[in-house]
This record gives sequence, structure tokens and C-alpha cells, in this order.
Amino acid sequence: MDSENESDIFGIYDWNTHQSSHRPSKIIINDETLRDGLQSPSTRDPHISGKLRLVRLMERLGVHTADVGYPSSSPKMYSDVKQICEMIRDEGLRIQPNCAARTHEYDIKPVIEISHDVGIPVEVCAFLGTSVIRQLVEGWDMERLENLARSAVRLCVENDVPVMFVTEDTTRSRPEDIKHIYLAAVHEGAQAVCISDTVGHASPEGAYALSKFVREFLDDEGYKDVRIDWHGHRDRGLSVSNSLAALRGGAERIHGTGLGVGERCGNTPLDQLLVNLKLLGWIDNDLSSLSEYTHLVSELVGIPIPVNYPVIGKDAFKTATGVHAAALVKAQKMGLDWCNNVYSGVNAADYGRNQSIEIGPMSGKSNVLLKLQSMGLEYSDDCADKLLEMAKRTGQILTDEEIREAVCRPERLAY
Repeated sequence: MDSENESDIFGIYDWNTHQSSHRPSKIIINDETLRDGLQSPSTRDPHISGKLRLVRLMERLGVHTADVGYPSSSPKMYSDVKQICEMIRDEGLRIQPNCAARTHEYDIKPVIEISHDVGIPVEVCAFLGTSVIRQLVEGWDMERLENLARSAVRLCVENDVPVMFVTEDTTRSRPEDIKHIYLAAVHEGAQAVCISDTVGHASPEGAYALSKFVREFLDDEGYKDVRIDWHGHRDRGLSVSNSLAALRGGAERIHGTGLGVGERCGNTPLDQLLVNLKLLGWIDNDLSSLSEYTHLVSELVGIPIPVNYPVIGKDAFKTATGVHAAALVKAQKMGLDWCNNVYSGVNAADYGRNQSIEIGPMSGKSNVLLKLQSMGLEYSDDCADKLLEMAKRTGQILTDEEIREAVCRPERLAY
């Protein structure tokens, strides 16, 4: 059930609508897990079989495009990228592949080769640092940057592969430099430009202002059909908010990775982005596979999911607090279908999860009632009192094994 329907039926007032009234006309989701996500120093490069499984799950979630690797980096990566593209072709998947590449033919030519060999378009995401910091460190000037951008885009266009021109560290680049280099790239035939918050510098206000600035000068110069991408990192913990702000400012394609894996603090968490887009009513994707997707990402790259991770974490839909459980019991007695939302702003079932009630030191009898019901066990006041005392004495959540043994063997509750 989405928030709009919930508000209509139950009279819930949604203050979020005050900020989200401007709905983007177009939203494209790009999954960077298999490229930028693997740049995390704590991840491992998965076996190709796992990558293929993950791309299939991206398709089920309604992800439109995916960066499937960096083919010039190693023979293994080249082979993996080609096999992923072949699977997309052979299984008729709708998801469209792309690959990152420096503005150098050494990086771009392998993408062109794969695209031509497999027989499907593989977008080249040609990136180049433009911030004052990079210009100073590298000894670059704008003339050199423009020449690199033009030659890279021209190479892609001449070989009939789609190309997006990416500026690294855009959120710390000068407006005149951004405008100059983007116009040079689109003049050569780039179908899209990408704003990169490479070091997670942006705030939502900055993301909105920068996206709006780029959209306006592209439109003014006659490039209304050129797509704007937003590629965010979460060094300040603002990546999801920045992505939403960028969409409001004029960006159309938003990048992210499963669980937010990536360099340093990581990228925009794609799973959290999808959830928020769904709750805002901006997308209607079926996200029931989201839990499966994030757990597969965790398994493949070797990054554990924190217990309190939004929506997907083990504790996301779990409560052991007495007042919360009591409210759920009252909602059940009233016959309310949405009773699990009394103490949850997200409907667990929409994302392949279930609400659960536990028995712990802060629990009450309502916790015991709901927990025993879920386990198919008989409830009694005497048993409830003893289970609650047991939880308070141990100072932690009782496991299902402890509860089952205590109920089935009442002598275990004597102390």
C-alpha cells in the first residue's frame, strides 16, 4: 500500500507531500555495484556466476541500466563484462549495459569491441576530472581537458556506440568550466552528461542547484534531449537526499550501488534510493525482491548488512518494546489490515520482509502474546509472567529456541 492510498483510507496526514509536490517527469535507475561498488577496499570481485545472478535481480527490481564492469582493467573483467552482455542479449533482458572508461582509447576500445562482438549497445561512460584541485594536481588546463573530452566522444560516435561524458568531482568544479566542457562533449555527440559528487561533498541544496544549472544551460544551447545523470557518494551521509534533490533539479538518471558499497564511505545505496522513490510515489516498481538483492550483494562482495540497516537489516521490522506490541494488538482487535504500520513508516511486505515481535527486557504481555501466536504456541498469563521475568533477568532478547524450550518444558521457567 503506498502512502497516498494509506492517507486517503485512514486519514493519515503526510507532511512529506509539502516538499515532494514537484514530481520528476522521468527517472532512470543505474546500478553501479559491479563497477564503482567493487572499488571499495573491503570488497572482493565476485565470480561471474554471481554477477549474472545479480544482474537478473536488477532486472526484477526494474533497474534500467547497469555499469557491468571496467573491461580494460584486467582480462578477467573483460571476460566478465562480455559474458554479462551476452546474457542480457540471449535472455532478452530489458536492462541496458554500460561501462566506465577514462577519456583514453585504451579504456574505450575494449567497450567498443564488446559492444560490436555481442551485437548490443554498450554505453561508454567516459570520465575526466575537472575540479580546480584535479587541474592543479595533474597540471591540466581547460584546453587539454576539452581536447580529451572531444576526442573520447568522437571515438565513440565514430564507432556507433552510445556515450555519456562524465566530469569527476563536478560538485567542486567552477560553473564556467562545467559549462565549457559539457558543451564541448555534447557538440561532439555525447547523448548524456554526468554530474559526479565524487568525494561526497554535496548537500541537497547544492545537488539541486547544480542539476538545475546544467539543465538550464543545456536547454538554452538547444540540447534539451541530452540526459543529465547524477552520481553520488555518501561521505557526508547525504547521498539519498542529494539524489532526490538532483532529480528535482533536472537530473534524469540516478546512480547507486547495492548496500551503498564503494570507495571510502561508498556510493548512494541503491536499495534505499528505490525505497524512497517508491514511498514518494515517483516509481511503481515491484520491490519484493529487494531483500534477496541486497543479501546477494552482501554475499558476493563480502560486506555484512548492519542489523539496523534501513528496510533490509535484521532489526528493521523487529520490536521488543511493550508499548509498541500493545498498540499492534489493539490494531489487530480492530481488524485493521495495516496494523503492522502502527510503529513502522515502511510496509515490510512491499520489500520482501515481515514485521516481527520479540520478547526482551522492555517487553510486556502483548509481546508474549504476539510472539507465541507467531510460533504456534499456547499462551497463558502464568507463562507470560515467567517469560518476561526470564527476559529481564538475562537482559537480552529471548531466542526462539529459548522460548520454545521454556513453553514446552515449563520446569525450565522455575528458578
